[in-house]
Amino acid sequence: MNSLISFFEEIDPITGALIATVFTWLMTAAGASLVFFFKDLQRKALDGMLGFTGGVMIAASFWSLLAPAIEMSEGEGFRKAIPAAIGFLTGALFLYFLDKYLPHLHINFKREEAEGIETNWHKTTLLVLAITLHNIPEGLAVGVLFGGAAAGLEGASIGAAVALAIGIGIQNFPEGIAVSMPLRRQGVSRRKSAWYGQLSAIVEPIAGVLGALLVIQIEPILPYALAFAAGAMIYVVVEEVIPETQRDKYTDIATLGLIAGFIVMMLLDVGLG
Repeated sequence: MNSLISFFEEIDPITGALIATVFTWLMTAAGASLVFFFKDLQRKALDGMLGFTGGVMIAASFWSLLAPAIEMSEGEGFRKAIPAAIGFLTGALFLYFLDKYLPHLHINFKREEAEGIETNWHKTTLLVLAITLHNIPEGLAVGVLFGGAAAGLEGASIGAAVALAIGIGIQNFPEGIAVSMPLRRQGVSRRKSAWYGQLSAIVEPIAGVLGALLVIQIEPILPYALAFAAGAMIYVVVEEVIPETQRDKYTDIATLGLIAGFIVMMLLDVGLG
């Protein structure tokens, strides 16, 4: 693991952010590719995986994003937490407006339960857009950390950025499954199901590179940018991930999955960051 961190320390931060977020995208593609080997996935397993995804996102929001944002902010007491509070609120509001206006359909929801503006888009497109909403703040978070570490800002390190990328990659694997399997159940071909599954994460490398570039160009925004990503991720977990796991009888499995995801991400961040 030390050699991996050393590798990222020796390359350009923009390139590092790109490589890290391409990895998270490929993990989504790997999960989506399981549709070639399995016809279906039990709802119990899907809920556990979605719970795990939520746990990773919650832990990453604090350990990898909010805590460093507060640590690197100037001042004492309440003043020290103000940049993180502003960024967190802005990130949540950003996802709130995307959720209200971008047409999308959450996993396991019926077509008539689609959110956003009214549209006649196909259910497949709406499902992919829902998962894409997950991936915008995830890619942004990884890129922002790489940019902050490259700028030498206190609280941001390459180890923390690598840990976050690994954690996001791990939880992207079940996200890929969560897109491709429902599509397959609806009669979409295996190839198209896998294609749409990986497509939902293509935004991560884009958001990652943009996040790194932004922080390198405007260093003072780093605490705000970290907290922005955290607020966006928490909004996704509370508004989308958790409700999706509470629609049937496997709520306990989903909750245990969330706990497991939180622990994995916490260990990664503390151990590597």
